Amino acid sequence: MLEKTIEKYKKEIIKKTQELIRIPSVNSYSKNPYKPFGENINKALEYMLDLGNQLGFKTKNIDGYCGYIEFGEGTDLVGIIGHLDVVPEGEGWNFSPFSATISDNKIYGRGAIDDKGPVIASLYAMKAVMDTCKVQKRVRLILGLDEERNWKCINYYKEYEESPTIGFSPDADFPCIYAEKSVLTSYLSMDFSTTNQNNIIIKDIDCNHNAVNVVPKFASITLKINPDNIFMCDFTSVIKSIIDNHNFEIDIYQINDEEIKLTSHGLQAHAAHPDLGINAISRLIVVLDELFKNYSINVELFDFFSRYINTEYDGKSLDINFKDESGCLTLNVGNFAIENNILQIGMNLRVPINTPIIEIGNRFIKFTSSYPNLDFDTPKYNPSLHIPKDNYLVQTLCDIYNKFTSSSAEPIAIGGATYARAFDNCISFGPNLPGQKDMCHQTDEFISIDNLILASKIYAEAIFKLSQI
Repeated sequence: MLEKTIEKYKKEIIKKTQELIRIPSVNSYSKNPYKPFGENINKALEYMLDLGNQLGFKTKNIDGYCGYIEFGEGTDLVGIIGHLDVVPEGEGWNFSPFSATISDNKIYGRGAIDDKGPVIASLYAMKAVMDTCKVQKRVRLILGLDEERNWKCINYYKEYEESPTIGFSPDADFPCIYAEKSVLTSYLSMDFSTTNQNNIIIKDIDCNHNAVNVVPKFASITLKINPDNIFMCDFTSVIKSIIDNHNFEIDIYQINDEEIKLTSHGLQAHAAHPDLGINAISRLIVVLDELFKNYSINVELFDFFSRYINTEYDGKSLDINFKDESGCLTLNVGNFAIENNILQIGMNLRVPINTPIIEIGNRFIKFTSSYPNLDFDTPKYNPSLHIPKDNYLVQTLCDIYNKFTSSSAEPIAIGGATYARAFDNCISFGPNLPGQKDMCHQTDEFISIDNLILASKIYAEAIFKLSQI
């Protein structure tokens, strides 16, 4: 019955997914206290709440920080926790990032898989259950708006609203996720003026507003030389030699006799899977380190990076090559900036569940201690999630997936961070299928229409099952 109901809504699910993707809900600065994450994210929230009302649900806008869509009765609450904000679109798309183009039975667009398609699939799964089944609990789709940055939305929700007693986040992989690594956002910075030289000046750095949890596809820097001491022809020759030696894709643009711009190109990917991308910032910094040293200029930040992080990060140089059942420690360099002479790189680390977070900070402090002008700061830490594989919720959701796909898959661990870790007794559940390439945060992000409908059917069964226990 539930599967047939989802099939009935198939065209509507596709259409509503497209309409939601077309709202460019990237986090932006806002002075409006009721639209704290910007106009476009607020439009996405209003779109979902209006849709929820049209479908017959109870809805609530929670001061512009988040919202929910709900049905059912009872004291217990089943939560489905998704988000409507997306990372910046990036460059190099074959389709416009917010066009929601359908091609080859796929819906392309920023947020298609992360997390707008799954949110729509969850909403129509709720609709199917509401229309055909009797539930013993309330079921609530919680709509976050700041997942890709600081989680202010979900923290606000937890402060003012009821937490689910059981639930899932449709923001990862099938069959289901029993463990998620810790997430650490850290910064290395230095005062560039301490180099005590004026032969090469950094005028500007541009990373196209790359999010720290995205492997950057683009990074550029504008350098100004002292023409009394450095000839531009020699300068460009040295740069070209360094780039060729590494076989990096970095373009050289001479602006005038004193200024030159380097533009580094990479491959975008989710920071949880840095091995799937090519980091444009990392490659640029490696070149800069060699370039400055060629002119006897030691930039501590660049030197530290080349020695201990580099472009193929595995943690061994910093002696932080931790690994457990949740996988290896990974590090993504997602930000590179200079402001008021402070040069800085931002890093996103995914830390195995059994590794004490203090160990990471201790390693960085140990290795930065020999760099007097280098500062290390960790302003953001998101603890890991770990629910035993034999837990009822884990087993129930995994069994539902296996039933629909005639599989015998086991629960898995991931490096991604979902809203599941914000609540007790919640795990992440779909929509990526085993063996599929993870398109989260990538160029030409898409969701297969077949997988979108399959996920909605699986979610409907899960909602019904969890609402009965």
